[in-house]
Amino acid sequence: MITIDGLTKTYGTTLAVDDVTFTAASGRVTGFLGPNGAGKSTTMRIMVGLTRATSGHATISGRRFADLPNPGLEVGVLLDASAQHAGRTGREILTLAQQYMGLPRARVEEMLAVVSLTPDEAGRRVGEYSLGMRQRLGIATALIGDPEVLILDEPANGLDPAGIRWMRDLLRGYADRGGTVLLSSHLLHEIEVIADDIVMIGLGRIVSQGSKTDLLRAAGTVVRAADIARLEQALTAAGLVTTRAGDGALHTDTEAARVGTIALGAGIALTELRAAEGAGLEEMFLELTSASQREGVPA
Repeated sequence: MITIDGLTKTYGTTLAVDDVTFTAASGRVTGFLGPNGAGKSTTMRIMVGLTRATSGHATISGRRFADLPNPGLEVGVLLDASAQHAGRTGREILTLAQQYMGLPRARVEEMLAVVSLTPDEAGRRVGEYSLGMRQRLGIATALIGDPEVLILDEPANGLDPAGIRWMRDLLRGYADRGGTVLLSSHLLHEIEVIADDIVMIGLGRIVSQGSKTDLLRAAGTVVRAADIARLEQALTAAGLVTTRAGDGALHTDTEAARVGTIALGAGIALTELRAAEGAGLEEMFLELTSASQREGVPA
């Protein structure tokens, strides 16, 4: 388990991380979401000892990363795939990790196979790799020690659709076997597909956290009817907040059962009624982090 308690980091007068507290549990994938500059990477760097916190604590299985005797055997880390030594080959980078952790030599070839880097690719210098290949190599390095915890910052960057699906299946299987995965990503759909829990950060502070199921249930309901204007009037009269989507559907701030009851009482036939779980995460993300979105959010 990863435990973050009251984590704060300031750079001069800039408050980068502000009293952040959350946990990432074993056997689950925790999605760590936030706009650029929200504090995700700083928080993850503090977790693995690359940045010193101003106050608060970050522990992994009850210990600070710096106190782990052989960290790679307990925590797999990928924070920046482009930071790998460009002059070394992929196999050399994995071999150095294998030797440093005291692992069998066979582990190198096992990891190359897991991340689908061919012998020819493994023999090429990393400076010749595409970003997707560097991501695969970084994931192999994180996994080589067979750790219980994975901390991954934007691991899907540069991967094609097949690579994203491969990574999703890899991490889902890892968590299903009892591992802990903390995953940051801008790809909200991928997080929605794979994550069990969601932590959202904006302007250095946690703005929402909980299980994906609970958060999306709170996102409300999508409803359609042949007479959408009459339905909108009935829902508004019942005290519900409604938003008309571009495709003509209504989004409400309550559960589907109540919407159906109101429509039935008004004698309105519905053509669609469902929880807003399709685009719920994206809508929630944009709403909760609007103050720190670089591009801004339309009114």
